[in-house]
Amino acid sequence: MRRLRPLPKHLRGCVYGDVDSVGLPRSPVTIGTVKTRANYVKPQSWVGYALLLGLVMAVHWLALVYLQYQLADGAAITPMPKPIYMRVLQPAAVVSPPPARPRKPVRAPRPAPLPVAAADPAPPDTSDGPQAAVDESADPSTGATPQAPIEPLVEAANEPVVADEAPKSSWPADTRLSYALKGYYRGDFSGDGQVQWQRMEGRYQVQVDLHIASLFTGTMISQGELTEDGLQPRVYEERFMSRVRRLSFDGLGVTFTDGRVFPQPQGVQDTSSQFVELSHRFSTGLQPLEVGSQVALWLARPREMRLWTYDVVALETLQIPEFGAVPAYHLKPRQIANPTGVITAELWFAPSLQFLPVRIRINLGNDNYMDWLVNRIEQGEAPTTPAPP
Repeated sequence: MRRLRPLPKHLRGCVYGDVDSVGLPRSPVTIGTVKTRANYVKPQSWVGYALLLGLVMAVHWLALVYLQYQLADGAAITPMPKPIYMRVLQPAAVVSPPPARPRKPVRAPRPAPLPVAAADPAPPDTSDGPQAAVDESADPSTGATPQAPIEPLVEAANEPVVADEAPKSSWPADTRLSYALKGYYRGDFSGDGQVQWQRMEGRYQVQVDLHIASLFTGTMISQGELTEDGLQPRVYEERFMSRVRRLSFDGLGVTFTDGRVFPQPQGVQDTSSQFVELSHRFSTGLQPLEVGSQVALWLARPREMRLWTYDVVALETLQIPEFGAVPAYHLKPRQIANPTGVITAELWFAPSLQFLPVRIRINLGNDNYMDWLVNRIEQGEAPTTPAPP
């Protein structure tokens, strides 16, 4: 009888016994008296492959969603060149703005809603007061999409109105306001912020930057056009840490980050552009600024679009270390029905500093707040705006 040749040493541990050198069970296939693995794959390994494949697909899906938001409607932000500031603004003698001209009434969004994603629209908001416009109060599980009210607002004697046209040359020069920031949220904090305005060839950019120590940063940018009726935003983008949200405006509708589209109200502003728009209205006399008056402003934010009404509650004297005693009008927002959040902003505009916002207090709810107080205002030369054809 012929004896079998012994296997090499490096293969002996791989074929004898019930368990191989790597701890996997052997195949029941037998060749002669020697067991071997014949293309055997452990069944449990398929579960691992399936989980890995699912993870890869999920990562790719998230990347596609992120790119969709970044490139939504082609409304990507292209920052303007950095301006050059030529002087530091100081308080000046108050010059009364020209008398307010006849103005157009604030109007609700156009009656015909724009096409939106396939979903049954929810009935119009029936809450009290004219403030409610668009929000996210509808239950997302039902697929319902909130709809802006279609009835026009009633023009009353005490109802604030949107200013009529103003020449483009009345817009301020490139301006940067620097603020010292303090507040409370689970403890005291401090930081700094900036509101930067610039315009070029009939377009504008407003950028708001926020820095709280090294723990939190945020940027909000609004870009659009200078029109005879005021600022016309085209795209708004905010970045807080790694989160990005955007709004786009095409003159007919406002598109939110999640794809919802709502009719665009006349004179609507965003979180950044509102500061310059209001300052311009006050400095040109297009919007009266006196104690006891009201200021109405459509405001689009990433989660909602509403008509805000501010009451001019007082003319207060602010003690600002860099400027001394500065009189400023205090604007306080009215409470709105069915708010989607708790964040509101009180504003102070100083006539002696070109009606710029010298203080901004952001109320975060539950005694949390963020208070901005100006400490430096820089300006450049006013650019030449080409005359309209």
